[in-house]
Amino acid sequence: MNILFLDWPCFGRTDLLDFFYKSDDCVTLFSHPEYNLRNSSSFMESIYPILEKQHFDFCFSYNFFPLLATACHRYNTKYVSFVYDSPQVKLYSYTVTYPTNYIFLFDSYLVEQFQNEGISTFYYMPLPVNAERIHALLREPYNSSKLSAEVSFVGSLYNESHNLYDSLHNISNYAKGYLDALMQAQSHVYGYSFLEECLTAPIITELQNSIHYQKNPDGVEPLSFIFSDYYLCRKLTSIERIHTLTEIAIHFPLKIFTPNENYVIPHAINMGCANYLTETPYIFHNSKINLNITLRSIRSGIPLRCMEIMSCGGFLLTNFQSDFLKHFHAGEDFVFFENKKDLLQKIDYYLIHEEERLAIAESGYQKILKNHSFDTIFQKIYNIIN
Repeated sequence: MNILFLDWPCFGRTDLLDFFYKSDDCVTLFSHPEYNLRNSSSFMESIYPILEKQHFDFCFSYNFFPLLATACHRYNTKYVSFVYDSPQVKLYSYTVTYPTNYIFLFDSYLVEQFQNEGISTFYYMPLPVNAERIHALLREPYNSSKLSAEVSFVGSLYNESHNLYDSLHNISNYAKGYLDALMQAQSHVYGYSFLEECLTAPIITELQNSIHYQKNPDGVEPLSFIFSDYYLCRKLTSIERIHTLTEIAIHFPLKIFTPNENYVIPHAINMGCANYLTETPYIFHNSKINLNITLRSIRSGIPLRCMEIMSCGGFLLTNFQSDFLKHFHAGEDFVFFENKKDLLQKIDYYLIHEEERLAIAESGYQKILKNHSFDTIFQKIYNIIN
């Protein structure tokens, strides 16, 4: 096939291009500094001649970009986007309605939400992983003292400079108390998010008066979505991750691999940021327990990190996400916790019961090999777009 690939520094780039090349596809890499904008004459002037002179079976990008959707629509070229980030305000662009779009989301809740609005360009698809590349990498020498752990957590603490909630100024004590109470209530519930629906009109107005959010000219994103997913979800996730990791570190040896390398969690070892391609596979493979605490804006989907942990043959202990049950068996391929008490009990149990822990990790790994390779996932995509 002839494919135009929007080239930007995305996760999975290397694995996806390897898949295309091994499939004998002809891939044209297209990059532009303004690919992420909502309006750019420079982007259009660069891509229009390419689409006009060449035939592509489809254009592809990780995540959805309105500029590319517009260009593909103009030249009646299929645009396949695979969204792995959440939240994604660009999905509220009117360009998602173009019939040339095939937008694949790893979160079935969001797919159902868009489809219920009559938008037929959205499809559910779990994220693929390249377990074969990881298996080959794991044969290479590595720093075992650094990249091994009893319990490990890899990910952001969301307490870096881009914490939007802490940038809210001049909101009333009532609004602050309301939002804090709302996040506290949500922290006790997994599997259902009520943050957005509990943002009342007066609260939204006060938040808008604080930041003066400007809607995108091609977008219909509701302010309730912006404030819940970009402000509250990130803040709540930060609170949950820090509190949970602090509690774990009191009882068990814990290593955290996080961009905020100077942040101190008592008794935990902060290893700083791990290299995505060359270090995280070893961490996932050589940690007895790999912990996942999902970003709250992911409603039902299986985060990419969870797929990667299982693709490394690692043992996954995660909060509940309903899409897991579409593809895996709890207690057989992975383990989920219901609350902090349950989490601590399961860490204690699976650190002791090594044979059971290894059997679960192996079962999850085999499911990944069988059902979640790039070959398998993209064959499903091709069946939809052709």
